Amino acid sequence: MLDAGGREAIAVAAVVDVALHGAAGPVGGAAIAERLGQNPRGLEPLLQALSRAGILASSRGRRGGYRLARARRDISAGAILRALAEGDAPGEALPALVTAAVAPAWLEAREAALARLDAVTIEALARKATAAGLAPKPDVPITYAI
Repeated sequence: MLDAGGREAIAVAAVVDVALHGAAGPVGGAAIAERLGQNPRGLEPLLQALSRAGILASSRGRRGGYRLARARRDISAGAILRALAEGDAPGEALPALVTAAVAPAWLEAREAALARLDAVTIEALARKATAAGLAPKPDVPITYAI
């Protein structure tokens, strides 16, 4: 489920951004952050978590950046959210009311939401972004013949 800060939505958007802009090669983290209106330092841990989870592949160096580690149709929003949750460290001990009553209901709702998000692929989101005019224009020169 979407967290209060939108961290999960930003992570999904970052993967869609890589899908849209990565055809010519790796996409730099700073470029992704700029297009999403995010601080590059804040976005980088999300990109690294997605890379560790095998959703993105990263490369270093001058021409480095991120690219999809799998086909767009093989990456779901649910997989992205699970990748972020794997990196979350458990906090302090929870009160008995939370562990006995609230947490089980919360986890059940989260699993239902993730199951629904498993049907939402990066391919589908990239198509929506393209239809909305958010995809980059191709770098194909226009030629005219008479």
